[in-house]
Amino acid sequence: MVSLNTAGGVTGGDKFSLSAQAGPGTTLTITTQACERAYKAQRGEVGEVRNRLAIAPGARLNWLPQETILFNECALNRCLSVEMTPDSTLLMVEPLVFGRAAMGESLRDAHVRDRIDIGRDGTPLYLDTMALDGDIAAHLARPFVANGAGAMASVIYIAADAMAHLTAVRAELPETAGASLIGDDVLVLRLLARDSFDLRTTLLPVLKRLNLGTIPRCWMI
Repeated sequence: MVSLNTAGGVTGGDKFSLSAQAGPGTTLTITTQACERAYKAQRGEVGEVRNRLAIAPGARLNWLPQETILFNECALNRCLSVEMTPDSTLLMVEPLVFGRAAMGESLRDAHVRDRIDIGRDGTPLYLDTMALDGDIAAHLARPFVANGAGAMASVIYIAADAMAHLTAVRAELPETAGASLIGDDVLVLRLLARDSFDLRTTLLPVLKRLNLGTIPRCWMI
């Protein structure tokens, strides 16, 4: 399934939501037609994006949106919620770009809240929240924060064979990325990159490996 944002981007006051379910024994892949954009917002107005996913027994859901590009003076609150069962599978990626480096863009005044909440049969399995306000570029420039990285991504793979992929995934990663098992079947990857090109160069082989050698065609255009 290819998701379209008919508004062309998100700005202050916008509210978008998506709900999807992978039925029993099925495989559902959700991607986006192109990169999402979070544009400059009016003061006091915040764009909201809420995505809710459910994975039935024996099903697999691949959440593979392309990058979200943040523009200076954007204001975005985004949340992804996933509910799984013990024998369902999830592969998800959330890539973020902090301004387009080729255009000389820099996030000197922006507001971003990004939350990922994954549960299994009502029990919390993974929770991650990022909050950035103000001069994001200066914050990311700090050596022990992001050392000047202009893009980042989180990859979560929850499946019975997660442990078997750990060594191979680590071998694909640069020094600015890491992968860990936080449970027997929960593989978590966090990647920092100089720009969107470097980010995608690293992500594509990892996502192909975790998605049985395939990637949505939209990613290759």
